[in-house]
Amino acid sequence: MATSKKHDLDVATKDAEEPIEQVLSRYNTNQKDGLSLEQASRKLAEDGPNELNKAQRPTLLMLFVMQLLGFIIILLIIAAVASMVVNSTNAKKAADPLSYTTGIAIFVIVLINAGIAAWTEHKAGGALEALSKMSQASIYVVRGGKEEAVPTNSLVRGDIVVLQTGDVVPADIRLIEADDLKVSEASLTGEPDDVAKTAKLRAKKEGEVEKLTPEVCVFSGCNVANGKGRGVVTATGMATRIGHIARLVEGEEKPKKQCFCLPDTSASQTPLQKNLEKLGAKIGVLAILVCVVVFIVGVIADRKDVANPDGSAAIYMILIAVTLAVAAIPEGIPLCVTISLSIGCKEMVKKNVVVKKLAAVETLGSASVICSDKTGTLTEGKMTMVGLWSADVKYDVGGKGFDPTVGKVTNSATKEDATDALGVRSTLCAALLCCNTSLHKVEDPDTKEVKWEPRGNSSEAPIVVAGRKVGLSENIGEEYKRVLEIPFSSSRKMMLTVSDIAGRDTLCPKGMPMPAGSKYLAVCKGAPNFIADLCQERIEADGSVKPMTEADRNSLLEVVDEYSSKALRVLAVAVRPMQEMPFDSSDEDVSTDQKFAALRQNLCLVGLVASIDPDRDGVKESVISARGAGIRVVMITGDYLKTAVAIAKNVSILMPEDDEAVAACDCNNLRPTGEYINNNEMDKLTSSTRVFARAKPEDKLEIVKSIQRQGQVAAMTGDGVNDAPALNQANIGVAMGIQGTEVAKGASAMILTDDNFCSIVAAVEKGRAIYSGIQKFVAFIMSVHIAEVMQIFVCIVVGIPVMRTPLQILFLILVTDLPPSIALGMEPGEPGILKQRPRPKTEPITLSWMWFSMVLNGTVLSAVIIAVYVVALIEYCEGEILQDRIVSRFGNEAETKLSYARTVAFVSLVWSENIRSYIARSFHQPVWVNLCGNKMMQYAILLAQLCLYAAVFIPGFSTKILVLDGINIGGFGWGLAAAGPIGTLILCELCKVITYYQMKAYQRRLLLDEQQAQAAMNAQGINTALPPPKDAKQDAVKENSSPQAAQPQEAKKDEAPVKNDTKDRFEAASTSVSL
Repeated sequence: MATSKKHDLDVATKDAEEPIEQVLSRYNTNQKDGLSLEQASRKLAEDGPNELNKAQRPTLLMLFVMQLLGFIIILLIIAAVASMVVNSTNAKKAADPLSYTTGIAIFVIVLINAGIAAWTEHKAGGALEALSKMSQASIYVVRGGKEEAVPTNSLVRGDIVVLQTGDVVPADIRLIEADDLKVSEASLTGEPDDVAKTAKLRAKKEGEVEKLTPEVCVFSGCNVANGKGRGVVTATGMATRIGHIARLVEGEEKPKKQCFCLPDTSASQTPLQKNLEKLGAKIGVLAILVCVVVFIVGVIADRKDVANPDGSAAIYMILIAVTLAVAAIPEGIPLCVTISLSIGCKEMVKKNVVVKKLAAVETLGSASVICSDKTGTLTEGKMTMVGLWSADVKYDVGGKGFDPTVGKVTNSATKEDATDALGVRSTLCAALLCCNTSLHKVEDPDTKEVKWEPRGNSSEAPIVVAGRKVGLSENIGEEYKRVLEIPFSSSRKMMLTVSDIAGRDTLCPKGMPMPAGSKYLAVCKGAPNFIADLCQERIEADGSVKPMTEADRNSLLEVVDEYSSKALRVLAVAVRPMQEMPFDSSDEDVSTDQKFAALRQNLCLVGLVASIDPDRDGVKESVISARGAGIRVVMITGDYLKTAVAIAKNVSILMPEDDEAVAACDCNNLRPTGEYINNNEMDKLTSSTRVFARAKPEDKLEIVKSIQRQGQVAAMTGDGVNDAPALNQANIGVAMGIQGTEVAKGASAMILTDDNFCSIVAAVEKGRAIYSGIQKFVAFIMSVHIAEVMQIFVCIVVGIPVMRTPLQILFLILVTDLPPSIALGMEPGEPGILKQRPRPKTEPITLSWMWFSMVLNGTVLSAVIIAVYVVALIEYCEGEILQDRIVSRFGNEAETKLSYARTVAFVSLVWSENIRSYIARSFHQPVWVNLCGNKMMQYAILLAQLCLYAAVFIPGFSTKILVLDGINIGGFGWGLAAAGPIGTLILCELCKVITYYQMKAYQRRLLLDEQQAQAAMNAQGINTALPPPKDAKQDAVKENSSPQAAQPQEAKKDEAPVKNDTKDRFEAASTSVSL
């Protein structure tokens, strides 16, 4: 694979650098007649169709089976099978269907959990399928000397393709002809501007910045924005650039397989999935050990079934072992996690986030680095005019995007409305006369939303929108008949048009006056330094014209430099009114260059227009919030370094005090010799760099890999095809829903429906809250299981009747305990949760102090319920508590009397667990703090109570299946049961004091470990520390005067809570529920 890929790249380099004659010769074709039909058929058979390979997606059945391979699930299946096998060997129970209810119940739980998870995963789309759709059905080619339309998947190398405006480039093509050809490569490279293409090879000048794509080639999947062209196909299918991206998305290695030939997904597991697997493995090992110990003790002590005192102790102890397995294995955790994450997915929609993979909900909460594309993610993805200069006056242009009804032109100094300013109207009118772009209202076919869209060159769109803002006619092209057009070229650096202005006294209403007798107006629009050299005059604020001096030129270029330093794209506009054309229009021998040379003389400078792809509203504040959350935001873009740095400063990714040489770099530094630097050097570079410019798709992928090697959890956002490999590699890929390509959406785990970077920070907060809730219900459920194991173990060792059957345990855990557990997973986020550090990637879901808390609470619960059970045995068994004595004394009545005592213990346990549901809402805060803050808990407790009374009162279900009897236990039984929750409340609340001090000790230990790790990384030259928080605040205050900045009062209000240094983050964590 590597050799083949290198060969493809070598050939692609030759195709872009060699003369067109050599390229045509290599593919045995000619530009006039193209390939013959026989040649095309033969090459199609050799190379295959012009399509991308489609990876085989797992079927719904395969996904379902994969869910059954978790360690906890396998243990449950084994327990269910063992239960059914043992009962089938018992002559008394083999024919009774009710004896198999335990095994059946376990299987039902397993199947429900697997079904929910598999269905959610099945709904995720495929990235490679989306890549394959980025082409049109047919394209015009020249074959056998004839131009004809052929299906794009039948294209072969050597085909001569004809391109026109609106076409989607069907393959990688070396241009033979290019007539004002511009291609949108935003989805491929991230550059927002349309890229001018040419058929002429030119030598690279010394010191010239390397372009992301050769100017003599166009690439598969890109849209032709302007002009027309003709070229030879040099690569098809997986050999194209988009095919190379598909390889990166797919991965270079063949998919690994696990048992039963199922795909191995371990490499793409989220931290939560890995933590749950580790937890399951620990619990499984402990469960097996406990079962073995209890089995041996029970056999040695000759413990037998009360219902079958003559049976084998070994057979009975197998059933007890199954009971212990059910008690020890937290079968509720997989289902509860699945339900909690599913609810989290729905909650995320309110945050404008669509989740494709359940476990991805919590991954954002652990993100420590967010790598973001610039165009369309941090910025609007729409070039917008923000500044205008004319007659020594600067103007601000308000609004973002393409809507001309939003924003107005104001004087930069006075802030007064400048809609009718002569310089503004003259500059925009002249620029419009030199444009080929129009603005239209279009309706989205799906949402029916009406929006404005430009048609034509993206660099001209800001001019058209600004012209409409000052009231210039939308039909200006019809009102001013165009006589001549000389398109922009890389050599001329400008575009020139001539319009008929006969009979006009002014350029436009309230515009600059035209000299008497003027019939034509030449307009030049292009690079300011080139146009400045051609101008002999300039307009004044009153419309008069004066000679342009060298001082005027220097002053103009200073304005241009000021705009350029802010990453603005600047165009100069100059005019030349004429009574007659400076050449014979009827002479066909006058070349375009001669016409251009004659028309560009004696120009009059009208003004400058400055545009930018503006940062999105709220992005700056979100970046500052992310920094406060301990998250580093990294920009990775295809733009030039200067532009990237300016945008990064605008949105506070870079601080004014940052050393740009360290914090920002050109991606050529990652591959100075064409090959990537070694991992150690790469890690040093990526640890301190927050802006990467001129990035290729491979660069983004390597950057994400480097961040992951440093132990960070990387989230990657993006919208283009070029982002897909990195989205796929990242721990969590986040695609843009509106402007994002289907490729990016397919490669991601989450989609932002509003394309707003700000939604990511809100999603991070929600993800942390969800994870915190999962920690709470895992601790809650585990303490229940620990208590169940302790209770059964004590019963077996002491010799009292086993307190519960396996089915009763399942009912307790999955019916009466599951609703409160789910409610715990829906706990609202604690105040300040976004100020905490991101949890380490390797941090287990249950921390050391949580294990102590779980064991402590389980012990308390066991002691209370065992005490209740013993008192109940004394009451209903007339003073007897040992199983042997009860059986020998009461005989056949023993089961009935035991059912009364078990019912009391059952009711007491449910009530105690319901009380503990409120206690478990915080690990260290008293139960009365915000007692009713979680509305879902009230509903959960109500449901649990209804299930309890159904279990002990419904005839048949209670007595035959669950073997409980709530009717005959009497008032004493119900009163005794009430003692359990009272004791549990008092003792568990006292346990929180111990837990609090353990939490503090753990945080101090973690802080020390992090400081030592940071010191070690600093010694190696790797710096992962965030910038000082005060930088972010100072920067926010400094830029509050900009149109996009937050209000000063809001900025000040948010300053105090933003704590970014490690110590402050840990101190903040110490007062919060979720750590």
